[in-house]
Amino acid sequence: MDSFLSQASIYLAAAVIAVPIAARLGLGSVLGYLAAGILIGPVFGFVGAEAEELQHFAEFGVVMMLFLIGLELEPRALWAMRHHLLGLGGLQVLGSTALLTAASMAFGLSWQVGLAVALALSLSSTAIVLQTLSEKGLMRTGGGRASFSVLLTQDIAVIPILALLPLLAVPQLASFTEDGSIARVTDTHDAHHHSLSLVEGLPGWAVALMTLGAVAAVILAGIFLTRPVFRFIHAANLREMYTALALLIVVGISFLMTLVGLSPALGAFLAGVVLANSEFRHELESDLEPFKGLLLGLFFITVGAGINTDLLLSETGDVLGLALLVILAKGVVLYFVGRSFGLRRRSLWLFTLGLAQAGEFGFVLLTFSQQLNVIPGDLSEKLLLVVALSMLITPALFIAYDLLSRRMTDNRPEQEPDEIDEEGPIIVAGLGRFGQIVHRLVSASGFKTVLLDNDLKAVQLMRRFGFKTFLGDPTRPELLKAAGIGKARVLVVALDDREKAVQLVDYASRTYPDLHIVARAYDRTHVFQLYRAGARDIVREMFDSSLRAGRYVLETIGLSEYEAAQAEQTFYHHDRMTVRELAQYWKPGVPAADNPEYIKRAKELHRDLETALLELAEKDDEKRA
Repeated sequence: MDSFLSQASIYLAAAVIAVPIAARLGLGSVLGYLAAGILIGPVFGFVGAEAEELQHFAEFGVVMMLFLIGLELEPRALWAMRHHLLGLGGLQVLGSTALLTAASMAFGLSWQVGLAVALALSLSSTAIVLQTLSEKGLMRTGGGRASFSVLLTQDIAVIPILALLPLLAVPQLASFTEDGSIARVTDTHDAHHHSLSLVEGLPGWAVALMTLGAVAAVILAGIFLTRPVFRFIHAANLREMYTALALLIVVGISFLMTLVGLSPALGAFLAGVVLANSEFRHELESDLEPFKGLLLGLFFITVGAGINTDLLLSETGDVLGLALLVILAKGVVLYFVGRSFGLRRRSLWLFTLGLAQAGEFGFVLLTFSQQLNVIPGDLSEKLLLVVALSMLITPALFIAYDLLSRRMTDNRPEQEPDEIDEEGPIIVAGLGRFGQIVHRLVSASGFKTVLLDNDLKAVQLMRRFGFKTFLGDPTRPELLKAAGIGKARVLVVALDDREKAVQLVDYASRTYPDLHIVARAYDRTHVFQLYRAGARDIVREMFDSSLRAGRYVLETIGLSEYEAAQAEQTFYHHDRMTVRELAQYWKPGVPAADNPEYIKRAKELHRDLETALLELAEKDDEKRA
């Protein structure tokens, strides 16, 4: 018990320290777990041989992850994405596998070993790439959407790869008797983990029937059995029973798959897809997510702890060269696949550089291949280092993309700005959802507006609905002059680009001091930037809707409509004053959490707000009395 507690403390402490640091540095949680494992294993020697045994337990996190992936993939959604999944993603996996297999055979490996190696290295890092795309705001770009499609295809491709790998090792793992039945598996690892079997000793046709029956049982149970069982559990009114049921589903299905000789991950994924349309899907996700995250984290820590640092130090050149070779080979395939699907310039380079590394599934597949004796142990150790190193290089690949992106212009032809032949007292710059609503209210009230936007699609949409709209960059002074900004009374700045919005406000406030500027802001930091630039009426895009939601909450818990409206108005006016006050303490480039003067003043203003709302409540009580 003492040994278990000490080892658990070491693993948890390493994760708690290393992962947040890696996340703050933009390296992602997977690299944080790997670094934690390297530190407590090869570097400091806090853990030893037990890491390998612990890894077998932690592999169950991969099973849970595939179950949760299945829950996210409704059959209808998969069918709608079939062209990108089968085309873009399928070509990437097949092309990378073919090129890496050829390279492996050129290094003297057999085709079985080369194929297993290529399959493991062809998959990219879902965790690192998705996190980086989200942090950089690139998910909605063409390259970001294409990358997501490929990553989704790779997640699904893990299932057939796991099913294929044992076939590559059939000569080493099993032999067939004269009557066609499967003899006992001779591999010690496999014998240890599959001592129970429903198909051992059966003829081939019986094995096939038993396997199909197990798959059919999983599908039928997911369709017909889950609702009654969940209702039964719900009647107990015990929260922990939901968690127990979620674990039972995954563990039970995994056990059934091992009994018929299939991958537990395959059964878990299949069950997840079956339950994707269930009303209990979100309950299952919330119950299993913490277990999945911890077990996966533990798996990556054990991988890091098992890395052969002596091998890394003695063969640094070989490992680094192989990592760069993998990135180059995958990059070539990604480049040509992306071009064939119409990606160009920034999107193409984001797609190429963002997915060129090997991924976390590489650890799973390489470890699994070694256990099946598909890949020799010494080669597997070197390839684990290659995967880890390629993932460590990923931030540098995104930096390279940023450098290339700054030197590029969009590949689409530049649209000539329209000749503006109208003027009006109100100019609306930017026709997204925000700008459209402002225009509709003002024009419906009988006031003339001049509409400007640099997005051709937005302009064409407005014209389709009968609104005269001009194409052009609203930040260009000559365009603003043609729109009559010198005579206009109000400029509405509703641009999607935050920097351009600040640029436009700064120019307009300096050049036309009598012009009233109403600006849209994304958040409080953007408010301060616009305020410094000269805007005075600044609307945060979520602020008013959040206020209305808060008023509904107050009405629901017992305040009258009048009282809730008064509280809403008090908060509104106090927040406007607060923004003006805090703008004096705001420092560009310094997070609010690192600005003690800002925090101190914000706390004082919040206490003032509480006092004002309490005084308002007391006045309402006096009126009722």
